[in-house]
Amino acid sequence: MANSLNRRLTAQDASFLYIERPYAPLHIGSLGIYEGQIDFDRFVAHMDSRMPSIPRYRQRLAFVPLGLAHPTWEDDPDFDVRRQIHHVTLPAPGGHAELMAATADLFSTPLRRDRPLWEMYVINDLDGNTSGLVAKVHHCMVDGVSGIALLMAILDINKEPEPAPESAPWKPAPLPPSEAQLSDAFWDNLAQQNAQLQEFQESLIDPLPVVRRAQDVSRSLNATSPWLGQPVPQLPFMGQLGPARRVAFSEVSFVEIREIRTSLGGTVNDVVLAVLTGALRQYLIEHGVDVDGTQPRVAIPVNVRLDEEDGALGNRVSCILAELPVGVPDAATRYATMRERLDLLKEENQAGAVEMLMRTISNVPAQVQALGSIVPTANNMVNLICTNVPGPMIPLYSIGHLLLHHYPLVPLSLDMGLGVGVTSYNQRLYFGLMAEANAVPDLERLKECLDASYTELKDAAGVTDTDIPDLSHRSNGTDAEAATEPASAPATG
Repeated sequence: MANSLNRRLTAQDASFLYIERPYAPLHIGSLGIYEGQIDFDRFVAHMDSRMPSIPRYRQRLAFVPLGLAHPTWEDDPDFDVRRQIHHVTLPAPGGHAELMAATADLFSTPLRRDRPLWEMYVINDLDGNTSGLVAKVHHCMVDGVSGIALLMAILDINKEPEPAPESAPWKPAPLPPSEAQLSDAFWDNLAQQNAQLQEFQESLIDPLPVVRRAQDVSRSLNATSPWLGQPVPQLPFMGQLGPARRVAFSEVSFVEIREIRTSLGGTVNDVVLAVLTGALRQYLIEHGVDVDGTQPRVAIPVNVRLDEEDGALGNRVSCILAELPVGVPDAATRYATMRERLDLLKEENQAGAVEMLMRTISNVPAQVQALGSIVPTANNMVNLICTNVPGPMIPLYSIGHLLLHHYPLVPLSLDMGLGVGVTSYNQRLYFGLMAEANAVPDLERLKECLDASYTELKDAAGVTDTDIPDLSHRSNGTDAEAATEPASAPATG
């Protein structure tokens, strides 16, 4: 992994810094539930032993004077793993409500930019003899795919792995002085301009690749322009973001997901988005929305790493923008409609076109890109983001404790008060719902709608009940109220 590290943030990486807000921190993460009680001191020592294999975890950002270039990753001379990992004890009774409240509170707080951009929280005193681990890492460092790569670097496939090899004492390089940063920025900008000039000269010699890329962009825009020019519907969960969050989780058998896909055709992502569409349909109906005239628009991140970039940190994502057919009442028809729309967007290579537009934007000077920090928080493009990241399908361990469940945590941004994360682990598929507390005060009800939508789609596919969503934590009002209150400890993929 060390060989895949870039020193200066790319334009896409830096964008997550520029558009971050105090009430919209842009880190990603997860809540892991582990078997038994994790010993805090032993876990800290374990993480300390893994630092040589994840050098980015010992680096912090250095901002260039006058914003003449994007920040760089530099060794943190004050690094201490104990400043990154914290211990949380849940208040009694240490049940579902307390865990949800603590997770939401811990994840809502921005990461400090004067130290490495990650944190972990070991949560003890859960009922059922389990421990929790909330992990946060800034989106400028990783996307979902590279976040999973980091997860694999700190977990083990064996309960009792071989001890980490001895490494030489770490000697951080000093932070570069301002004059060195300015000099580096000058030469990096010059190198970028030379690369752009070379690309232009190559296009004059062989213009066909440029023409093809332009055709891809044009074809994609033509496919989406009929509705892209229309503002998104104003749904109940849209609005200005506040500081408080709510979280809710669900999980299903991945075997059943594959059986639904086999029965109805399509992909796992088609199944995920059809389940989400059914959940939103019922939730919006209950909130008085006319679903027959409404089509929420979802952004679906797409991994665009090349084979040689596998394992690299940073962000290499594009996205697909799709409309969810919440007006379709029948589950099978809704699935077919969703699949047809996604197939069309793939055929038109919308994700490739968006990636090319992002590359064009990357040529804009850093000072101009940084103006993203003053753009309005409203948007007319997207109602919510749903990210689906494949995870390890084998059991993993941390200092001998089996990882039982792995729930994704996603950030909220702009005026989107609801976000959905999906990931797989050990033959299970996990849904993580993140909401602004006022935008979705009844998040547990949306979770119930998600479970019901899954069951409805499974029945429509004729899939035998081999597993059902966990409905044991249905809210009676207490959980939703608790999730808005601060956790027992001060407050993160």
